[in-house]
Amino acid sequence: MAVNLLDFDLEGLAAFCDSLGEKRFRAVQLFRWIHQKGESDFDKMSDLAKSLRGKLAGAAVVESLPVISEHVSADGTTKWLFDVGGGNAVETVYIPEDDRGTLCVSSQAGCAVGCRFCSTGHQGFSRNLSTGEIIAQLRYAEHRLRGPDGQRVIDNVVMMGMGEPLQNYTAVVPALRVMLDDHGYGLSRRRVTVSTSGMVAMIDRLREDCPVALAVSLHAPNDALRDALVPINRKDGIEALLDACLRYVEAAPRDFITFEYCMLDGVNDAPEQALELVHLVRRRRVPCKFNLIPFNPFPESGLKRSPRERVTAFAKVLQDAGIVTTIRKVRGDDIDAACGQLAGEVQDRTRARERLLERRRTIPIAAAEDPR
Repeated sequence: MAVNLLDFDLEGLAAFCDSLGEKRFRAVQLFRWIHQKGESDFDKMSDLAKSLRGKLAGAAVVESLPVISEHVSADGTTKWLFDVGGGNAVETVYIPEDDRGTLCVSSQAGCAVGCRFCSTGHQGFSRNLSTGEIIAQLRYAEHRLRGPDGQRVIDNVVMMGMGEPLQNYTAVVPALRVMLDDHGYGLSRRRVTVSTSGMVAMIDRLREDCPVALAVSLHAPNDALRDALVPINRKDGIEALLDACLRYVEAAPRDFITFEYCMLDGVNDAPEQALELVHLVRRRRVPCKFNLIPFNPFPESGLKRSPRERVTAFAKVLQDAGIVTTIRKVRGDDIDAACGQLAGEVQDRTRARERLLERRRTIPIAAAEDPR
């Protein structure tokens, strides 16, 4: 069976070429054709030896993902739906900004974490994506969006699409290496971000294997509330998570961690909770910035978006304490491409949707004091 060359980082491709009796420089040439030039036809890779092209024709393919749909928002945000087979489809979003172009990439078909405020989690979970399926999203967007003179528009990639990237670690790390490789997409470590719900052991592994920028979905100032909003918190808790963040900063390309905080009306948006966050990060001396995210409501969540004035007041408490705080603009909500809205089409093979709805019935949301 032919292998998909999108599944390989450069070291993996070099090993594959070695198995064909070819030297490393041939892998570099091939890698550039695939990623920098977006070519899939070996016969068109003109500087490859004819003998190598013959070997590749029988042993390998460059297999992209079929595009089901493309939607463009009034604000220029573009969302693609990609078919990953088995009745599953994942979403990828490009967000143009004045100073950069950001691509939001999915790592799983669905998500098993089950955060209360995320529509992806409410749709359930099917499977992890392969390295090739992750990279295929960037590869398609990169060449779809290039200007008439070949100028690139994607200079920022965030693993914030469907799924928890660190639950798909063995596929995500090679994909990150392809993004960073100068023979691939040549992105800066500062411009590639992995977002996680807080998998402590895997944060430590990423620190050792491929430290890029890190965003942590915090969403609560104490364990009692975070347990209800982000169920994975029950495994390690906020203190262990902050310890992992402190360790990560030592190797990170940025000297801070970004804490994502989805603003939920009457749940986690009180000024007292902002003060609790201030005391938390000051006590632990965590270098950080906060990104406050307006919640994008969907019926199954039972939650509402915090009013603008409440978000502003919350931000002011953090800013007055000297913590860099931004309020994320709502982008692409007219095409369901805003943060937390990505849902795609997923066969719920683990009953994640059913379990999440049951949890919602048995665990009430309460902004109580942390009892621990």
